[in-house]
Amino acid sequence: MASLENAPYASQDVQEVASMLKALQACTKKSGAGKKALSSKKTTFEISDAKGLSVDSWRFQEWDYKRRDLPTYARGLFTYNKKDGTAEIATRGYDKFFNVGEVHETQWDNVAERTKGPYELSVKENGCIIFISGLEGDRLLVCSKHSTGPRSDADTSHAVAGERWVEKQLKEMGKTKTDLARELRKRNVTAVAELCDDSFEEHVLAYDEKSAGLYLHGVNLNLPEFATYPGELVHAFADLWGFKKAEYVMKDDLDTVKTFLDGCAETGSWNGRDTEGFVIRCRRKEHHDKTNYQDWFFKYKFEEPYLMYRQWREATKAVIAGRAPRFKKHKAITEDYLLYARRQLAKNAKLAAEYNKNHGIIAMRDGFLQERGSQSRNVVLVPVASIGCGKTTVAVALTKLFEWGHVQNDNITGKQNRPKQFVNQITISLATHPVIIADRNNHQKRERKQLIDDVSSVVPDARFIALHYIHDPKPQMLPSIRKITQKRVLERGDNHQTIQANSKGPKAIIDIMEGFLSRFEPLNPNSSPDDGFDEIISLDVAAESRENLETVVNALHAYSSQLVHEVPDSNDLDLAIDAALNDYQVDIKHDLSFKSKKSQGQSQKNGPAQANGSAQPKPPKAPTLEFFCVSLPTNEVRNTVDKAFGTQSPETSKFYRQLQGNRRLQATFHVTLMHRNTVSQDPDLWSYLSSLHASAQSSEQPSDNIGECCVRLERIVWDERVMCVVARLVDEGWKSVNVVAHVTMGTAAPNIKPKESNDLLEKWLEVGSGGDTGIGELLVEGSVVLKGDVKAVMQQPRR
Repeated sequence: MASLENAPYASQDVQEVASMLKALQACTKKSGAGKKALSSKKTTFEISDAKGLSVDSWRFQEWDYKRRDLPTYARGLFTYNKKDGTAEIATRGYDKFFNVGEVHETQWDNVAERTKGPYELSVKENGCIIFISGLEGDRLLVCSKHSTGPRSDADTSHAVAGERWVEKQLKEMGKTKTDLARELRKRNVTAVAELCDDSFEEHVLAYDEKSAGLYLHGVNLNLPEFATYPGELVHAFADLWGFKKAEYVMKDDLDTVKTFLDGCAETGSWNGRDTEGFVIRCRRKEHHDKTNYQDWFFKYKFEEPYLMYRQWREATKAVIAGRAPRFKKHKAITEDYLLYARRQLAKNAKLAAEYNKNHGIIAMRDGFLQERGSQSRNVVLVPVASIGCGKTTVAVALTKLFEWGHVQNDNITGKQNRPKQFVNQITISLATHPVIIADRNNHQKRERKQLIDDVSSVVPDARFIALHYIHDPKPQMLPSIRKITQKRVLERGDNHQTIQANSKGPKAIIDIMEGFLSRFEPLNPNSSPDDGFDEIISLDVAAESRENLETVVNALHAYSSQLVHEVPDSNDLDLAIDAALNDYQVDIKHDLSFKSKKSQGQSQKNGPAQANGSAQPKPPKAPTLEFFCVSLPTNEVRNTVDKAFGTQSPETSKFYRQLQGNRRLQATFHVTLMHRNTVSQDPDLWSYLSSLHASAQSSEQPSDNIGECCVRLERIVWDERVMCVVARLVDEGWKSVNVVAHVTMGTAAPNIKPKESNDLLEKWLEVGSGGDTGIGELLVEGSVVLKGDVKAVMQQPRR
C-alpha cells in the first residue's frame, strides 16, 4: 500500500482565498449583460449542532463552467469564517470536467496536444457525490454537491445520508468523526466519495446491500487552484478510514487509453462489471506554458445501455404523470418496456409514488428484461471473420463457459451440399442447446444470407447475433490484419483444419488467406442480409482471444441477462481461453480444394463419426495431473506490471513493450508449486497435494481447486528471452519446489518455453542484474498482495 507520508500538501493562503471570494461575490451581482452575464449563487447553511457557525455554498449555472473567465471552476465549493475572522475553504470538489468531445478542451486532438501520461482511468460509480472535510475545532462537515444538513421536508437529504454512512464505517474501524475531521484538516483536504445505496436512492446501476456504501474516488487539496491525490494515495486513505474504493487502471499513452475505452464502451462494462464510464485523470498544460502541468480530469461516458435505461426511467415517469413519453432511440424495445411498465403500475397502486421517489426503478427494468430474456432460446452466434482472427478459439471458450453448442463447418466432410449440411447440424443442435455457434468465416453476404434464410425456414423464431471481426476500411486495416493473422497461422503449424502451415508451406498458406481477405464483405446492418441480425458485436482482429471473449460475454449479458445470467469472473474467462488454446486439437483436416481422395480418406480414418458413417474416434485417455499452482487474477497481475513500467524510461520498458506488441504475454498467470517432472525433488509434497486434489474431486461438487493462497509480487526480472515476477507465498502451508517462486509474464518467441524463467532466476541469484549481466530488474513498489486459487492442472488429453 502506498504511504500517505508522501501525499501532496499545501496550506491555504489567506490572501488567495480572500481574492477568490471577492470575485465570487462580484458574480452574485450578475456581472456583464446578455449572453456574457455571469451569475454565481451563494447559499448559507447553519451548522445545526454548532451555535453561530455557518458555511457558504458557491455555484455557477452548469453552462457557465464552459467559460474561460471564472474565479474558480470548483464544482462543490464551501467556505466559512474562522474564529479570527479570516475566511477559509471548508470543502473543495473537483474542477468541473467534461465528456470527450463535449468542449474544445476535451476534443481528442487537444487532449493529445496538451496532456501527458501516465493516465489514470477511474471507474465511474453510479450514485450521488458526497464531500467530507474538517472544520476548525475538529468538527466534521459532510456535504452533498451544493448543500449540507437536513432538508426542510420529511425526506432525508443526501448530506445526512452520507454522514450516516461515515458514522457507520468509522464505528467499524474503531474511529470517530473527530478523528477523521482532525486528519482531513491536518492535510488541508476534502475527501470526495460517491454515495451508492439503493435503499436510499436508486440510479441506473444496482448496488445491493453488500456493495452499498461510500466509494472514495478523490482527495482534493482545499485550494482555489485544483490539486488532488493520485489514485494509489486515494486507495491508501480509503483503507485507513474504511471507505470502499473506486477501482482504476493506469495507461501510459493516449492511444492505449482510447483503445481501452472503446473496447469497454462496446459492452458498457469493465472487468465483468457494469459501469457508466471512466474518469480520466492526468496532467495538462496551457498553450502558453511549456512546462507547468496541472491536475486535470475529463470523462468518457458509455452511451449504452445507460442512455436506454435512463430513457426508460424518464418515459415511465411521463406515463405516471399522464404525459405522452417522448423517445427517439431504441423505439421497439422501449415500447415493449412501456407495455410492461403500464401493467405493473396498474397492478400496484403504490408503485407510482415509490417510482417518483426513485425506488423500484431497477426492479421494474430487471423484471422487464427477465420476462423478455426468458425467451432466449434458438440463438445462433454467427462469426463474420477471415482466417486467423481467432473465431474458433472464442467459440470453444464459449462452450467451456456455458455448454453451448458448437457446429464447425470444417467438421463437415465432402464437397457436395456443404452449406445444407452445415445448417442441418445447426438446427439439430438447437433442439438440445439454447445457443449454437455457427463456426465458419461467413465473410461474404451470400453465406450470411444462406445461413439466416435456411435456419429460419426450419426454426422460424431463431435469432441471429453476429460476432463481427472488423476489417473495414480495408485500405487502412488490411496491412496490419495481414501481419497479425499470418503470424498466428504460421506459428500454429498444422493445428487447423483447412490451413496446415507446416505441410503446405508459407507461400501456399498466404495465398489462401489473401483469397479470404479479398472476398471479405463487412457487415451492413441497414441492408439485406445483415439487417437480419438481432445484434452485432464488434470484435478487434488484433486483440487477443481472451479480450474478444470478454467483449462477447459482456455484450451477450447486456443483450439478455437470461442468455448470460451472470458474467463469469476474470479467472473463469482465463481458464476458458486456456482450455480452448491447449485442449483443442484438430481431428479432420481438409484441403480447400477437396480434390485429394487420399487426404479425404485419411481424414475420415482419423476423424470423428459423421453422417456418412465414418469410424468412431478412439476415446481420449484419462487425464493425469500435470502440475499444481497458485492461479492469480490476470488483470491484477498485468495492472501491477503496467504500473511498475509506467514511470520507467523507454529503454527499461523496451522488452515489456515488445512482449505486449508481439502478443507474447501469457493469457493467464500462476505460481508453480510443483510439476510432475519434479516429483523426485519432494515426493511428500506431491503426495500431499495429490491427496488434496483427490479429496476435492470426491466431494459433491468436484473441483480442481484445492485451496487459497495470497501471493506477494516483489520484483520483475528479465533478459532478452523471458520475463518473470519474483513472488512470495504469504500463506503458510504452501510452498514451491522452484529455487525462486515466480510468475512467468511471457517469452520472446513461441520456441522459448516458460520454464526458462527458472534458469533466468538462478542466474540472477548468482550474478545479480545490470552491467554486463544482460539481466534487468525492477522493484514492485508498495505491498502488492494478490489472492489466488491453489489448483491442480491436468495433463492435456491425447487421442
